[in-house]
Amino acid sequence: MKFVDEVTVRIEAGDGGGGCLSFRREKFVPRGGPDGGDGGRGGSVFLIADPAINTLIEFRHRRLLTAQNGQSGMGRLRTGKSGEDLLVSVPVGTVVYAWDTGECLGDLVHAGDSLCVAEGGKHGLGNTHFKTSVDRAPRRTTPGLPGEKRHLKLELKLLADVGLLGLPNAGKSTFIRATSNATPKVADYPFTTTHPELGVVRVEENRSFVMADIPGLIAGASQGKGLGIQFLRHVSRTQLLLHLVDIAPVDGTDPAEAVEQIVVELRQFSHELASQERWLVLNKIDLLSAVAVEERRHAIVAHCHWMGPVYCISALKKQGTIELCQHVMRYLDQHPRPV
Repeated sequence: MKFVDEVTVRIEAGDGGGGCLSFRREKFVPRGGPDGGDGGRGGSVFLIADPAINTLIEFRHRRLLTAQNGQSGMGRLRTGKSGEDLLVSVPVGTVVYAWDTGECLGDLVHAGDSLCVAEGGKHGLGNTHFKTSVDRAPRRTTPGLPGEKRHLKLELKLLADVGLLGLPNAGKSTFIRATSNATPKVADYPFTTTHPELGVVRVEENRSFVMADIPGLIAGASQGKGLGIQFLRHVSRTQLLLHLVDIAPVDGTDPAEAVEQIVVELRQFSHELASQERWLVLNKIDLLSAVAVEERRHAIVAHCHWMGPVYCISALKKQGTIELCQHVMRYLDQHPRPV
C-alpha cells in the first residue's frame, strides 16, 4: 500500500431543515391555529482517531465529505428528522489544519479522540413559534441555516517513541529490521527507503517501544532536495532520536562531516527538533578492526564536540544492538510520554 501522509479534503456539514407553515384543518375545530413544526438540524462532520488505520490513502479518492441535511418540519407540530452526523475514521496522529489560513484545528493523538470539523446547520422554526395575542394566524417561518463548509488539510504524524535519522545507506533500515518486527526493503543503493517504516522493538516479554525509520536526508534537504525532509514531521513526536552514521563509508567520506550535515538540516527544519534528545550510533563496525573503530569514534566525537551518548554497533551482524535497545528502553521508562 502506498504511504500517504498529507491530503486536502472538502468538508460539508448538513443544512438545517426549514420550518413548516401549516394550520390545523379539523372538521370540528374552528380557528385551529398554526401547527407548523420545526425543521431538523443538519448533520455535523466528526473526525475520529482509529488505531486500525495507518495511512490517509483513502482520502486520495474521497475528497468530498458530506453530512446529511435536516428534514423540513411538518404539520401537526411534527419536527423534521435531524441529519445524521458523518463520522470519518482517520489514523491516530492526524493533525487537522484549515487549508486557507493554516490554523491548527486539532491533533488526534489518542485512539478514540474525536474532532468536530464542520457544524451542522441550525433548524428553522415553524409558524407555531410566531403566534401572538395579536397575530393568531402567523404566516411566518424561518429557513434552516446552512451547514459549515470548509477545506481542510490532514497531516499524519506517526506516533513513535524513537526516530532514526541519518544519510542514505547509513544502515537505518538494516537496524530497524534487525531489532524489530518491521521488514523494510534493504539494498545497496541510496533512497531504498521511500516512506516511513514503523517497527515494534520488544526488549522483554512485556516491555517494548515503537521505532520509526524515515528516508535518508541529504545536503540541501531543508530546501526540498531528496525525500527525507518530507517525513521529518514523523519523528517530531518521538522522545528520542538515534542518529545513525556509517563509520566506514565505501566512498571514503568523513563520518564526522556526515554527522554535521544532518545536524545542519535538522536546525534549518526545526530548532525544536534539533534540540531533542539525540544519541549518536556508529554503524557498520564489522568492517573495521576494534582499534580502528575506537580511533574513528574518538575522532568523530572530538570533531563534532558531541556531548551525548555514543554507541558502536553492527546492524548487519546484530553486534551491540541488544545493549543499545536495552538502554533506549531504560531511557523511555525514565522519561514517560506526557499524557
